[in-house]
Amino acid sequence: MDATRVLEFDALVVGGGIAGLQSALDLADQGFQVAIVDKDASIGGKMIRLSKVFPTLDCASCITTPKMAAAAHHDNIRLFTYCDIVSLDRQTGMVRAAVTQRPRYVDEQKCIGCRQCEYNCPVYVDDGEQGGFSATKAIAIPFSNAIPQTAILDVENCMLCGKCAKVCPTDAVDYFQQPENFVIQAKTAILATGFDVTPLENKRQYGNGMIPNVITALQMERLLAPHGPYNRVLRPSDGMEPDSIAYIQCAGSRDKSMGVSYCSRVCCMYAIKQAMLLSGSLPLADITIYYMDIRAFGKGYEQFYQNAKAMGIEFVKGKVASIGEGENGTVSLRYEAQNGKGVTTADHDLVVLSLGMIPGWNPQGVCPVSADSDRFIKTIQPKLSPTRTDMEGVFVAGAAAGPKDIVDTITESGAAAMEAAKYLERTNLSRKAVA
Repeated sequence: MDATRVLEFDALVVGGGIAGLQSALDLADQGFQVAIVDKDASIGGKMIRLSKVFPTLDCASCITTPKMAAAAHHDNIRLFTYCDIVSLDRQTGMVRAAVTQRPRYVDEQKCIGCRQCEYNCPVYVDDGEQGGFSATKAIAIPFSNAIPQTAILDVENCMLCGKCAKVCPTDAVDYFQQPENFVIQAKTAILATGFDVTPLENKRQYGNGMIPNVITALQMERLLAPHGPYNRVLRPSDGMEPDSIAYIQCAGSRDKSMGVSYCSRVCCMYAIKQAMLLSGSLPLADITIYYMDIRAFGKGYEQFYQNAKAMGIEFVKGKVASIGEGENGTVSLRYEAQNGKGVTTADHDLVVLSLGMIPGWNPQGVCPVSADSDRFIKTIQPKLSPTRTDMEGVFVAGAAAGPKDIVDTITESGAAAMEAAKYLERTNLSRKAVA
């Protein structure tokens, strides 16, 4: 695209996770033209990377994939993946976003998703989509149900052997592809930029991410997924089936030493969900959850927690102070039990850290929208209109405004779409799609 090219839409949705998809579909179904801009090579966000959702234990892919497909095939939605928002501001009553398309080194218009480049590439690299537990090729489609089904070349590890270009039936591989700049102009925008998790390496007391059998909850999601790296749960250091698994709650939340003093809300519930799934995968394993408080805040969540206890999952009230390496690959925990036993230690084969939520996007220097002290996007009427920001015509949805679960995220996304539609009608700026 030419650097000066301007693409016009009714609405811009920043983020292609479950929040962005829901907002975009709600607007598109009303006839508005919508652009979705996402930083990842595929839409779907964090949810498409999960195994199941709580408290129903429904398949996460079964919920997300239809919405991904609906957005990709909707006549009123256009996807812009693998893109960065350089700036987003308001000019002459319009939202203008300067966007940079990062090079995939594969032509999206030519790629047919046949994966011949992937099959013939001789270079193996760590697969981040599988938590780093397995390998993928230096050129590959990100994951099996990615949308778009377009390969992406890892230039850091490509050895330029040319095999992918030779086998590509449509000559889609382009080693000389450059970043492309363009502008999206819309009447309204929804910020659905999601969340990241607190970095594993930021907690010195928990090993700075250097202890082999200490993993994150997102990595455990991949181990539990039916299309995960091992097809069963194995500990990463030696491939052994763990006999004892521990979850450490508040490993990245309610912790001022990590700059996250707030509760991330969902950590208790996703740990309980994973523990229940583990008890099915490894029925003989001992599963322990170390917690400060169990916060089961949603409909059916308390019963979900009680069901976990009835299944034999052990809950230990106590804050884990430090983690170290034990013998034979075990992980040694030191904690103060709140049942009167005082400071004690316990060894486990595998430890999962329930890391907290932090904002997935920092608007500072990019967009004049305000953020709260916790760095999530600020809403100016949280009780009456929880999706409104202090920037006219710009709304926020999902975890971009603060930690929340999937149910609340989808509900809030519908509210953001409604606010955006009302704004378009109120300002008489809407350009309905031709039926």
